[in-house]
Amino acid sequence: MGGTVVVLAVLILLVITVGLGVRIVPQGSKHVVQRLGKFHKILPPGLNIIIPYIDTVAHRVSTKDIVLDIPSQEVITKDNVVIVANAVAYINIVAPEKAVYGVEDYELAIRNLVQTSLRSIVGEMDLDDALSSRDQIKAKLKTSISDDISDWGIVMKTVEIQDINPSGTMQQAMEEQAAAERQRRATVTRADGEKTAAILEAEGRLEASRRDAEAKVVLATATQEAIEKVTAGIQDKELPAVYLLGEKYVEAMRELAVSENAKLVLLPGDIPAAVRGLMSTTK
Repeated sequence: MGGTVVVLAVLILLVITVGLGVRIVPQGSKHVVQRLGKFHKILPPGLNIIIPYIDTVAHRVSTKDIVLDIPSQEVITKDNVVIVANAVAYINIVAPEKAVYGVEDYELAIRNLVQTSLRSIVGEMDLDDALSSRDQIKAKLKTSISDDISDWGIVMKTVEIQDINPSGTMQQAMEEQAAAERQRRATVTRADGEKTAAILEAEGRLEASRRDAEAKVVLATATQEAIEKVTAGIQDKELPAVYLLGEKYVEAMRELAVSENAKLVLLPGDIPAAVRGLMSTTK
C-alpha cells in the first residue's frame, strides 16, 4: 500500500515536471525565460523545452502590431491658440527582452512620448498650419519617437493624427469672428449698392434735367420762330390776329369746361370784342 502511494507521487511529480519543462508558444507571441531570476532566453512560437524549477516563463509578449490609443490633450500653438489633439500609434516589439527589461511599462511610456512630442511639434506651428499639416506632424512624430523607443526593442510602424481641432472656447470665438466678418462684408456690399444706386439716380436726374433744358430751348426756339412767322404774316392786319387769338381762346375755354374742378363756365357773348380787349391789353 505504501509502495503504491510512492509510485503515484512519483508519477504526479513526473507529470508536473514534464509540464513545467515543456512550453508551447502560440504563433504571434514570444516568451521571456528567466533562469534563477535572471534573463536566459526567448522562446519562439512552437514547442520549446526548458529546465523545470530552474527556468520560468516570466513574460509573454505579443509580436503582432499593437495599437495604442493616445488620449486627447490640449496643445498651445505658436500663435497662442489652444487646440485639442489626439492620435493612434502602431508599434511592433522586435526584441521582447528589451521591452520588458528596458522600461517599466512600454505602453504607458510610448503614450507619454507621443503626447510630449505632439505638444512640442504643434507648439512650433501656427493654428492654420497645425490644422492643415497632419502629414507633416505625423512624419515628425514618427521620426522623433522611433529613435527613443528603439532602445526598448520596439519599432514605431506608424502614428496617425485622429483629431486636431480648436478648443470649444476657440471654436466659439472663431464662429463669432466669422459671423462678424460676414456681417462686415454684407454691410460693405449693401453700402456699395446704395452708393451705386444713388449715383445712378443722380446721373438719371442730371440727364433728365439736361434733356428738359434742351427740350425747353427747342420749344422756345420753335415758339420764337412761330411768333416771328405769325407776326410777319399778320403785320398790321387785325382780322388774322383776332382769328388766331379767338381760336386759342375757345380751346382754352373748352379745356376748362371738361376739367373735373370746373362747375360753371361763362363765355362772353361777343368773343371778337373780348379778343380785341386782350389785344389792347398786350399792346
